[in-house]
Amino acid sequence: MMFTDVILDYYRNPQNKGVIEGADIHARDTNPLCGDVLEITATVEDGAFKELKFSGNGCAISQAAASMLCEHLAGKPVEDAKRLTKDDILKLLSIPISPVRLKCALLGLKVLKMGAYEHLGMQLSRDEAETL
Repeated sequence: MMFTDVILDYYRNPQNKGVIEGADIHARDTNPLCGDVLEITATVEDGAFKELKFSGNGCAISQAAASMLCEHLAGKPVEDAKRLTKDDILKLLSIPISPVRLKCALLGLKVLKMGAYEHLGMQLSRDEAETL
């Protein structure tokens, strides 16, 4: 599989990389299949994401997807995170993702949803988590 220049640019020059101290949202998970580790922190103001950051390490796809996701949701309602789907992430990445790399691409979405649901006083269902 060939990476597009955009994916490699996000990987080499990630946007929103770091940790927000005192964040309203904090979630972390791993992809044991390839060793990706991802943590997302976010601040919320008036029900919307004020700032989002990610940290961790992993392959170009997982890191680029997390960076793009943080950028995509900045300023949007936390509720929007609940509605994001696998297809939304694949559209952001805009490259074909093999079944083996799908978990890499979706790790950021899973972590963000875990944090958003917790912030909203809800729990991500096991079924929903497993479809990511």
